[in-house]
Amino acid sequence: MSRKRRFFVIFILLILSLNIANTSYGNAAEPPSIMIIVANAPDDLEISIGKNDSYTDAKVIDKVFEKYYYFYYRDTKESSSYALNIKTNNLEYEVDFEKPIYSYQNIYTLNLESQTLSPGKSMSRSIALVSMRIIITLIIEGIVFWLFGFREKRSWQIFLIINLITQGALNIWINGLFPMQSYLFIGLLFLEILILIVESIVVLSSIKEYRKGRKFLFVITANFLSLVAGGYILTILPF
Repeated sequence: MSRKRRFFVIFILLILSLNIANTSYGNAAEPPSIMIIVANAPDDLEISIGKNDSYTDAKVIDKVFEKYYYFYYRDTKESSSYALNIKTNNLEYEVDFEKPIYSYQNIYTLNLESQTLSPGKSMSRSIALVSMRIIITLIIEGIVFWLFGFREKRSWQIFLIINLITQGALNIWINGLFPMQSYLFIGLLFLEILILIVESIVVLSSIKEYRKGRKFLFVITANFLSLVAGGYILTILPF
């Protein structure tokens, strides 16, 4: 099998595996039903939901350069329309809000400057976060690759191609998740094991520098470090 065909097959397998890793569990705890993402939210920002002067304050999760404000579905009672009350500093305003039909995993993005609420995650945000995580992984694994003594141009080309494919697929999967997804790390561990297998096959068969034992040890070391770093990043940074 040619190298191009091998990479194509690997890419297809990774894409197919994303559906497997998204398996749901019937006994999973109820996730927040409505989440509002706010970039660069000030410390005094408060968001509540309600109507007729009866409001419920959002719970807040701080993710360094953005915050998640979320409500459980039971907070929205039985009415179909609400208002979001946004309060910060000396500014207070309301945004009309129609309760989503589905009770799970509804994401919105609040733009404080334009005072607008949009469904889903913004494309620019997704591109920036996916790119950031891929770059961090490439730096970590690239340092390990260098420390293991790989110097040939062809070796680095293969390293970059396979990591862009595997880490690109992994981080696109992560970006599609609800920010408080249950069983995230189980899915992450499953995909990292798959990536370990795929990268082992490619590195052992395509890179000609050094013996197989050294190359396999590199793959294990690099993926272990990227798994640890990636897991830590997901606990402190948004995704």
